[in-house]
Amino acid sequence: MAVLPSGQVPLQTGWMEQVQTSKLLSFVLRHHPEAVGVTLDHAGWISVDDLLDALAKYGRPLTRAELHTVVAASDKQRFTIDGTTDRIRANQGHSVDVDLGLPDAVPPEVLYHGTPTRNLPSIRIDGLRKRGRHAVHLSVDAATAHSVGARRGEHVVLEVRAGAMHQNGHRFAVSANGVWLTDVVPARYLRVLFEPARE
Repeated sequence: MAVLPSGQVPLQTGWMEQVQTSKLLSFVLRHHPEAVGVTLDHAGWISVDDLLDALAKYGRPLTRAELHTVVAASDKQRFTIDGTTDRIRANQGHSVDVDLGLPDAVPPEVLYHGTPTRNLPSIRIDGLRKRGRHAVHLSVDAATAHSVGARRGEHVVLEVRAGAMHQNGHRFAVSANGVWLTDVVPARYLRVLFEPARE
């Protein structure tokens, strides 16, 4: 069984508390729902009440108001609360098996991907693979890809010829928070846009 991330979720919603809560929600809703004893449905949804009850039972109490604040304040809009059914899910990034039910979409001509520099040699050979994730994540602008890559230190930004991929039969979808998703990006559609300078 997965172990919950360290750190308590306080009963206040200051900036640091929101970040901690967002990380906890990502951990549960994307990767390890079993860590708090819950199960996501086939599309990744769970009842808000069930989630809050489970978090409280596992020592991470959170009010409904605090949950809504964290969801609304998430810098990348990682979560969606369905007001009609009172359910919540992560918008993308799952390592658990879910079907987000996103329709196929026509991508822009160019998309971007940020990744640690250490991954570049294998990417030049194998392209971008989803690995343990639900899909490869692509950004609409280089600045977003840069910030994503920078979270893990020295990184590169790759330009993806998404329009050409689509013309050649590759399927794309776009999540509720604007992240483009595809199964694989072959190396021939990639170009290094940014790479850290070497001394």
